[in-house]
Amino acid sequence: QVQVVESGGGLVQAGGSLRLSCTASGFTFDDYSMGWFRQAPGKEREGVSCINWSGGSTYYADSVKGRFTISRDNAKNTLYLQMNSLKHEDTAMYSCAAFRYPYCSASWGQINEYNYWGQGTQVTVSS
Repeated sequence: QVQVVESGGGLVQAGGSLRLSCTASGFTFDDYSMGWFRQAPGKEREGVSCINWSGGSTYYADSVKGRFTISRDNAKNTLYLQMNSLKHEDTAMYSCAAFRYPYCSASWGQINEYNYWGQGTQVTVSS
């Protein structure tokens, strides 16, 4: 049974930091690239970041580049997203999912390329 559980969200002031975690079970974690997505109220879900199976390559949306860092610990089947210099516009529900390939490709931001979604964790940044 596949389970993907995000945690670490919360309320933070603008300029602050949060670290999200995503723990997976029920599938071979290091067979997959993993991605973070977010969805703000009234907006479409958007890709935030992707990391390949080994952690050796990472990709970021332009809106978070330089502020967010994705990482993974395959021994713990856990994905992370370190978020620094948070802005009000980062407020959203953040979810993680498994990309269908071991390597993030040009389609890493496309929702239909992912399986095994978690329920998400809410991040709220007060301005």
